[in-house]
Amino acid sequence: MTVDQLDPTPIYEQLARIIKEKIKGGELEERQLVPSESSLQQEHGVARGSVRRAMELLRKEGWVVTIQGRGTFVAPRENWRERP
Repeated sequence: MTVDQLDPTPIYEQLARIIKEKIKGGELEERQLVPSESSLQQEHGVARGSVRRAMELLRKEGWVVTIQGRGTFVAPRENWRERP
């Protein structure tokens, strides 16, 4: 999966959807460290601001949790919510 620059959906929403699919598909497991912002930026060819907005959206929806000084991790399954 990759970000589609021609898709009218905002880049950060596309990136959040890609990360959710990786979580749902088991590529990223519960409590696993999520790749760094710079890694996601390079992998998907997007701006750092887009990565940060995607991660904030995922935090709000309960898909990931950030621990100061440790990183961002996949949240336990019971926390996951889909946007209405």
